[in-house]
Amino acid sequence: MRLALASPIVTLNPGTHAPWEEHGSIEELATVAEVADRLGYHHLTCSEHIGLPAAELERRGARYWDPLATFGYLAARTTRIRLATHVLVLGYHHPLEIAKRYGTLDVVSGGRLVLGVGVGSLEAEFDLIGAPFADRGSRADDALRALRASLSQREPSYHGEHYDFDGFVIDPAATQEHVPIWVGGRTLRSLRRAISLGDGWNPFAVRATQAKEWLTKMDVPPGFEVILPALKRVDPIDEPDRTQEILAETAACGATIAYATFRHESLTDYLEKLEALAALHAAMDNSATDL
Repeated sequence: MRLALASPIVTLNPGTHAPWEEHGSIEELATVAEVADRLGYHHLTCSEHIGLPAAELERRGARYWDPLATFGYLAARTTRIRLATHVLVLGYHHPLEIAKRYGTLDVVSGGRLVLGVGVGSLEAEFDLIGAPFADRGSRADDALRALRASLSQREPSYHGEHYDFDGFVIDPAATQEHVPIWVGGRTLRSLRRAISLGDGWNPFAVRATQAKEWLTKMDVPPGFEVILPALKRVDPIDEPDRTQEILAETAACGATIAYATFRHESLTDYLEKLEALAALHAAMDNSATDL
């Protein structure tokens, strides 16, 4: 199991972020990215929302940095950590729009894009931009098929239920031959969609124990990624043994990649815990190799 970051600063979910993040800058975020890059974390994240209804702020928070702008900057400050959208809402975009904009990001970053996508659930936000809501599930499935036919292709062609295109040039296209597509969501249906149409499952608001139960019901293909938050917040400095136990328990739930989650009081505190967690994880790997 590898480690990743749910990026600080870019999303402020109620009750989960630290006060220092509220005024966090792009420079502080870049410092986090650079340290995580050096330590070998698999990826960092950035989510998408266009506009949050005021009635949703207590549940979802208000801040969502734009992933394309954010990742474009971080790509220039890092060399190997992957850049994962968590998630783009498929119904807000034409598949060729995603293929062009995020294909360019893949080129800019040297092939480090992970395209995390979801169906979406905020009807008011769909209405805001005039996107169809009622049939968003079937549209998302069609968009996933269209994306797989389009990413990395200079002259993509696709003929589906909702999307139909041919004879257009998309330049630049993604540099990876196969851009990983991870499907988000919080239902068993999202896992089914991920297995049938994607390369991984990156759920939200799903406990690792629940994910384990759902995974046992499915025929998960080889190489399929399951990205889960650690079962509990960890303290790699003061509770190293318990932290290793929590990571092992998360892996036992089926996670191939786990998000690092811990309490932190400042940027310095965050970076120190990133370092400590990476060292603990490396020690676990070395111990398993010795066996």
